Amino acid sequence: MIFRGADVVAILLEWIIARLVLHPHIQSEAQQEIATAVGLRPVEDSDVPNLRYLQAIVKEVLRMHPPGPLLSWARLAVHDAHVGKFFVPSGTTAMVNMWAITHDGSIWKDPWAFRPERFLEEDVSVMGSDLRLAPFGSGRRICPGRALGLATVHLWLARLLQKYKWAPAHKVQLNECLRLSMEMKTPLVCRVVQRE
Repeated sequence: MIFRGADVVAILLEWIIARLVLHPHIQSEAQQEIATAVGLRPVEDSDVPNLRYLQAIVKEVLRMHPPGPLLSWARLAVHDAHVGKFFVPSGTTAMVNMWAITHDGSIWKDPWAFRPERFLEEDVSVMGSDLRLAPFGSGRRICPGRALGLATVHLWLARLLQKYKWAPAHKVQLNECLRLSMEMKTPLVCRVVQRE
């Protein structure tokens, strides 16, 4: 619980910043939204519901780079079974592959494109009620820290965008590496400039 509570927030923020340095127009649009909704004072938790584009960015990164791509809904086949055209032998452990779901062209239009606007066009919940995007799981085994994790990511991201402009210091590589979470294989290195 300690690992998932701290490390995943940092990993998700790294993926978000990586995407924003690759798409400076999206970064600028999020910064403009913050300036319009909040002004010059520091962003507070109560401001986040008014930052719809920022929330859409977080959802799009959760879709493209789910920190926990294999959900803990593991099931053990207790006897041989056929699922559609697939044979599942007894003793097989089956897991939900959220990464495959979020990159499936029959579920998501243009799944390889980074397009936060898709979540302004259709509000898809990430809290477990819509299985097209359930990075925290669903049902009895849903992540108990999902609300706190999202609140932390939204607030930190808003404050980081409000105070700084982010640019790549080196070539950004989006290669994924599955350890306990889906991490960036090559850590992100940025150039950060304070905004006025």
